[in-house]
Amino acid sequence: MDQSKFDLELKEYNRTKDTTMSPLVRARLDETYASLPEMSRERKVRRLRKAPYVAAAAVILGATVFTSGFISPVMAQSIKQIPFVGSLFTLIEADLGLRAAGEQGLSSKVNRSISHQDMKLEVTETVFDGTRAVYLLSVTAPNLKDGIFDTGKEVIKLSDAIENVTFTIDGKGQDDPSSLVAGGGFFSSAGESHPNLLVFEEILKTPDHNSTSKIPDSFHAEVVVKLAGIDQAFKLDIPFQKTTNDTIQLKPNVVQSIDGISFEVSEVNVTPVTTRLLYSLKLDDKTSNKFIRAALFDDQGRQLTSLHGEGELKDNTLTFDARYASAQGQPKYFIIKPFVVKDHSTETVADDQFIKGLEIKVDLPEQNK
Repeated sequence: MDQSKFDLELKEYNRTKDTTMSPLVRARLDETYASLPEMSRERKVRRLRKAPYVAAAAVILGATVFTSGFISPVMAQSIKQIPFVGSLFTLIEADLGLRAAGEQGLSSKVNRSISHQDMKLEVTETVFDGTRAVYLLSVTAPNLKDGIFDTGKEVIKLSDAIENVTFTIDGKGQDDPSSLVAGGGFFSSAGESHPNLLVFEEILKTPDHNSTSKIPDSFHAEVVVKLAGIDQAFKLDIPFQKTTNDTIQLKPNVVQSIDGISFEVSEVNVTPVTTRLLYSLKLDDKTSNKFIRAALFDDQGRQLTSLHGEGELKDNTLTFDARYASAQGQPKYFIIKPFVVKDHSTETVADDQFIKGLEIKVDLPEQNK
């Protein structure tokens, strides 16, 4: 079977037992594992999804304050009427990287909108750190109220009304080998406090190591959104500007080996929004047919949320380019632990899932302030 690259998307394996799985995490896990075929020693894998988004993910922007038992329904409703000042990304609970972008002023205000009859779609804010391109989409329509959309045939959530979304740069989408778009994007509702707002995320490809090309600091993306019950597709031109200058780039090339298995971390890139990790695993006959990934912990013991990745398995060697949501603060080091995925329905990783003896520590320099 021919050698082939495969795109895999994972989400956080939260080690806190009392943490409830967020809807966004569940959606990402479900989409990832639904697309995974049985693994063989050398395999060709393709993504089953044709469009960047096929299923609506759920809430990622926290409405915890408004659903708390300490606030009455009347007060919660009153609070929701107050216009939000500052970045909406600060409300994100499930992705600490995007939340940090809002809190640190790393988001960009934009004003892009398109209308059709009585419906209006507007992009209000973006985040771009060189790896992730995220934008907020506000929808206004007479048949939309509190996140519930009337298609004329059924009444559904706004996130469920998204039939298709395409994201292209210079006319090239995820299916074009020369495109900057890696594909595997996600979208979600912004939650109870902003029910008519959607959050979209795209991952840009990492240039090959021998390539002279690089991700631009700014670009325009064409986004086309198709909603249920609307014949007209909505096309938006969205500008993205990189706002993260403090980036750590390391090539530690650290290797750990035990019992015929070796684990190497070759590159670590860190922005306040996204952490990127390049690693490889040389497997033995017992582990070559297992689903193995690397968990990334910071100096506080927090496991970083795993987002997306691109990898290749050949001759029992797995190479993987993984992206994680950066944790808040400036970690002094990372601990990287390979583990065997046993239960695709849970975020937690039990101690017996880690491959003992392969843990790697990577010290990080202090970022420029």
